[in-house]
Amino acid sequence: MIPIGAVERAEPVMTDKTEAPNPFSRDSMTAMMEGPAKLAQAMFAPMGAPMFAPTMAPSLFPMAGGEAVSPMSPQDMQHWAEVGTKLQSMWLEYQQEKMADPKAMMPFFDPTRWMSLAENWVSQMPIAQVEQQKALFEQGMALWEQVLGQYGIGPKAGAMSEGEPDLPLKDKRFADPRWRAHPAFALIHQTYLFLAQQALAMVDDMEGLTPDKREQLRFTTRAITEAASPANFPMTNPVVLERTLETRGENLVKGMEHLIADLRRGQLSHTDASAFTLGENIATTPGKVVHETPLFQLIQYSPTTDTVMETPLVIFPPWINRFYILDLNEKKSFVRWAVAQGLTVFMVSWKSADASMKDVVWDDYVRGQMEAIDHVRERLGVDAVHAIGYCVAGTTLAATLSLLHRRGEQDKVKSATFFTAQVDFEQAGELLHFVDDQQLAAIQSLSPEGYLDGRYMAATFNLLRGTDLIWNYVVNNYMLGEDYPAFDLLHWNGDVTNLPAKWHQDYLRDLYRDNRLVEKDRMEVDGTKVDLGLVETPTYVQAGREDHIAPAASVWKITEHFKGPLRFVLAGSGHIAGVVNPPDAGKYQYWINEGDPTSLEAFADGATEHKGSWWPDWIEWLRDRDGSTVKATGKREPGGKGDYIIEDAPGRYVMTR
Repeated sequence: MIPIGAVERAEPVMTDKTEAPNPFSRDSMTAMMEGPAKLAQAMFAPMGAPMFAPTMAPSLFPMAGGEAVSPMSPQDMQHWAEVGTKLQSMWLEYQQEKMADPKAMMPFFDPTRWMSLAENWVSQMPIAQVEQQKALFEQGMALWEQVLGQYGIGPKAGAMSEGEPDLPLKDKRFADPRWRAHPAFALIHQTYLFLAQQALAMVDDMEGLTPDKREQLRFTTRAITEAASPANFPMTNPVVLERTLETRGENLVKGMEHLIADLRRGQLSHTDASAFTLGENIATTPGKVVHETPLFQLIQYSPTTDTVMETPLVIFPPWINRFYILDLNEKKSFVRWAVAQGLTVFMVSWKSADASMKDVVWDDYVRGQMEAIDHVRERLGVDAVHAIGYCVAGTTLAATLSLLHRRGEQDKVKSATFFTAQVDFEQAGELLHFVDDQQLAAIQSLSPEGYLDGRYMAATFNLLRGTDLIWNYVVNNYMLGEDYPAFDLLHWNGDVTNLPAKWHQDYLRDLYRDNRLVEKDRMEVDGTKVDLGLVETPTYVQAGREDHIAPAASVWKITEHFKGPLRFVLAGSGHIAGVVNPPDAGKYQYWINEGDPTSLEAFADGATEHKGSWWPDWIEWLRDRDGSTVKATGKREPGGKGDYIIEDAPGRYVMTR
């Protein structure tokens, strides 16, 4: 999260609490209203509209100390009029564009969809019940007394302490001291936090809800209350008010530019996309594309050691995202690090779906993995490969291993590593909220050409962490008008891929909703029944302790289905940072339990914490499976004499939008 910088304020020291001024006196109240008053006067007074004339009377908005707001100079009036006109013209121009091309407006941004969601939510909540309203009123009044007491007001005025008020409800969105500088702003955000808590408590107390419906309603409640935060509205956010007056409205103009740019591209921006170019300052590990199909390109990276492990490594990243999460830059690249450890590394770069891929299903991705494995074996003349599957590609790798075992070809994979991958979706977390029949039908309606626009998936993942991934940027970039940072991880996060609609529907229905993969022979892939209980391949499983996409409890369940030797590692952080944690960074930690735990809880109880990255543990585990080495010559060096290659890494497919 990009924090909003706090601004220090000099506050008078009160040595006698009984002499504390009343913050709700005329002088103090008008001081608090100074910011909104100035802004309102600046924005609306130049319009000369009768509806604003009464409120613009300077006597109604005196400054602190009782002084009236000075009439605006003609120059100031002209400036604010220009700001208002500029904002209006920018918005009207965008509206005209939208009218000319209605399809350019993504359905996800259609306000009627969100109004319908809110209306449906309200209809389910017991807010209208008299008993509930009475309880809310009584508890709310108690909160107000407690808050006002911190400012020397009301029955609990004696609770006022030296220094900054210690308010009962805490939240990082309101960490800036300006939220506590005056009781009115304190009451605004404390009341909001109270109501948000009460709304979630209502969901927990509602009777007659199935567990999945309760979780779905809890998710919706959190999404709506996060959107309703007073931090998200200029006139109730003291930080935005102050910035607007300091910049004389230029922050709003810049924020409008950001907003309209995002509306045009149909996606919330998190970073400065112009700061990164694939192959130049991101995804830069040297290599060649050595194989290509309509579904994927296969990249082989150039060795940096004289000898390499005999068994090569092939990495299957998720096609929901771009592969270069594992090759962000020289310091963060798992690929570059693995090459430096003496591995011959191959990477699959999946093609972003288009209309030509409307019939692609899961079988095609399983066949794609098997084709990549066979191509690497044939190219290097080896019997087997080490394989890594990340997220959805790890789920697919589990099915691939099952097929290979059932076909008697299990020796093609010497070891399998799973990065935050699920095979049993019983405890799959918040994404389970999107897999009932109504949700699946809504998703299908968004794929008229046979593929799901990746921007929908990006919005879905953002909703899982709305405060950090949506509203934080609304405040910083739309209202405060701040520039976007040049952050490679955020650039990757916004570099979306499209998904084949048939595969996506099947994946959500068969795995997330019906959890069929873990039922013996319930699924058939490429004409072969799937039974995860057949898999005896040595396996390394990594889970993220704070992972909200593939929760650790869900990832753990692979240990209950595979039959071969398995090492489970619980890494600090989440779905991305828990994986991409190079040793030199010295960040986070990981846990190992050398015993034989039968549950994640037992694993945690007996686990030993290790500081830093789990990558060294993985490479030592891999070397224990395969200690032989060969010279890094011939086709171990892609693009050498007589070696046919297609193009340089990172290839064309990763650049396809």
